[in-house]
Amino acid sequence: MSAPPSVSSPPQSPGLAASPKTAAPKVVVQFRATGNAPILKQKFYKISAPQQFRTVINFLRKELNYKPQDPLFLYINSAFAPAPDEILANLYKCFGTENSLIINYSTTAAWG
Repeated sequence: MSAPPSVSSPPQSPGLAASPKTAAPKVVVQFRATGNAPILKQKFYKISAPQQFRTVINFLRKELNYKPQDPLFLYINSAFAPAPDEILANLYKCFGTENSLIINYSTTAAWG
């Protein structure tokens, strides 16, 4: 059985930073609601950089109390939907802006 994904509360430092408790760096993720999607109370989270994008999808579903069959679309920088097996560190290095990885989410297809 694998360990649960590492997700924590708002960032202390911007961007891709190493956590003092673990050697694995974390990516600061900023969630932005699009269309009629519910707005999160907290929009910044730190997620372990080696995690796959599916970790973000599952985490957001949990935060929004969405079931697997409920529609949820995630996009990087309002442009494209990454594959669930993409690594967060790679997405941040290529598409990180404003010291975070901006992820727009919607209940209907919005871009791409």
